[in-house]
Amino acid sequence: MSIVKETTSKQKSDERRERSHQLTQKLVVERTGMLVLFCRLAGIESYTPENRPVKELLEEFCQILVDYIAAGHFALYERIIDGTERRREVSSLAAKLYPGIARTTDAALEFNDKYDRDDHRPMLENLPQELSLLGEQIAVRIELEDQLIAALASSAG
Repeated sequence: MSIVKETTSKQKSDERRERSHQLTQKLVVERTGMLVLFCRLAGIESYTPENRPVKELLEEFCQILVDYIAAGHFALYERIIDGTERRREVSSLAAKLYPGIARTTDAALEFNDKYDRDDHRPMLENLPQELSLLGEQIAVRIELEDQLIAALASSAG
């Protein structure tokens, strides 16, 4: 009976680890897509409301930004927040990192709320500066996420 329990426990652990890996991969894919669009948007020289590609790119960027934030939430943080992460070192690191990640989430959602609108006219003049500030927050988030991803990948159990 003990061998059966150990096998079942190992299978469940392997399944959890595989699910973590898949969710982490989804996060990285979302992040990469968001970064590509961020760079394209940051590279535009004319941020006028009449510049249709800016409006379209900004809309697309805001959507993938929110998708990326959601992927992070569901891939890494929800499981840790709700207490189902069993690895103590991962939970401990997550608790340490989460406040910084939450601040970056707030910054990204604030950017989205401001720019994911039909009427971009009054705000485009500040877009370069706000993209710069958002870029700083994204860099912080990526650094924190990478620490947590590394802990998830290297942690046994």
